Amino acid sequence: MQSVLDVIWHGLKDSFLMAWQVWWALVLGFAISAIVQAWVPRERIEAALSGSGPRPIAWATALGAASSSCSYAAIAIAKSLFQKGASAAAALAFQFASTNLVWELGFVLWVLIGWQFTLAEYVGGIVMIVLMTVLLRLFVSPRLEEEARKHAQAADTGHQHHASGERLPWRERLTSARAWSDVAHNFRGDWQMLWKEVTIGFVLAGFIAQFGNGFFESLFIRNAPEPLPTIENVVVGPVIAVLSFVCSIGNVPLAAVLWSGGISFAGVLAFLFADLIVLPIIAIYRKYYGIAFALRITALMFVTMVVSALLVDGIFSGLDLIPTGPRPTRADIFSSIQVDYKLFLNALGVVVFGALFWLTARRGATDPVCGMKVDRAKAATMELGGRTFHFCSQHCRHAFEADPERYVHGNAAKGAAHEHPHAGG
Repeated sequence: MQSVLDVIWHGLKDSFLMAWQVWWALVLGFAISAIVQAWVPRERIEAALSGSGPRPIAWATALGAASSSCSYAAIAIAKSLFQKGASAAAALAFQFASTNLVWELGFVLWVLIGWQFTLAEYVGGIVMIVLMTVLLRLFVSPRLEEEARKHAQAADTGHQHHASGERLPWRERLTSARAWSDVAHNFRGDWQMLWKEVTIGFVLAGFIAQFGNGFFESLFIRNAPEPLPTIENVVVGPVIAVLSFVCSIGNVPLAAVLWSGGISFAGVLAFLFADLIVLPIIAIYRKYYGIAFALRITALMFVTMVVSALLVDGIFSGLDLIPTGPRPTRADIFSSIQVDYKLFLNALGVVVFGALFWLTARRGATDPVCGMKVDRAKAATMELGGRTFHFCSQHCRHAFEADPERYVHGNAAKGAAHEHPHAGG
């Protein structure tokens, strides 16, 4: 019994220490992402996503890179874009960009396992988008794509939240409480969507680290002649990601543990790339697009992830950018709390986090339909029984209007973050 309690204690302690390592980077990444979501106008970008060719793919990539890193939000927004006429290639490019080219992911990777992984993640994101665009027609015919679009248009699942950001001069944005309120609400919305993923990722990493390197040696080929270990690792990496159920930025702590345990550089990349094919997300693809399209794009993404990991590994090997020194030990990954620069950065992270959440509390109200925090001054409203209710969108307002008794007591909004992800406006 005591040994079980020791494992639980050390697992939770290591989870906390890893979170301590990257707290400031998480806050900084989410803050930058929230600023981009709130202040960069997107109407023209969204209008440019239909059609074929490199232009809509480039716009979809730019829009995805400026979005939240939540995988669930990415697939919901991509579905909405696909419904409105975006090609399958553009919708998938958006998904790849929003889960591989975002600030917070790069910051946390850099802190935990080095800048080489951050650079490889960004390069790999671009490579995946190019490969997916080239290979799409081998997996999805034009007829199947149109059938999937009709299925998506008929599916009554979720909606996008659009923060109603104002177009102000940059100087006024920097000094306006209304403009910073948009930032704060995007920041809070991203945390509401991702905190479970992030927490599960750190807890899993903390407990898997307790197995020791012997556990990983049974998973990864390490002593066979190349390229067998690399090929095996890029296949095993996505399989681990799929079975772990963790996606988005929650994958990064586990990636650090896998790197420490002996998986190859390419294996780490393939693991990170695979956050869009975990089992709950595949189930959502089936719900959105039908089973045939869901299975084919899952197969397409798996092939794209594996091949991209191998290509980036080859490029980085040729440029001598793959880390060759000693792997980080458990002590390196989980570190400890000391009076150093990290303590001050984490304290600053707490201040920024608290200030932005305080701004949403001061200016915000909770949408009774989906649970999203919205700015009272900009939200859609409705009067009922002497009370004013605030909504993130007309979609939620109409849902409330149709059945107010269902939402007045706040029960329907629980657990709505993944069903009703938001996108910066």
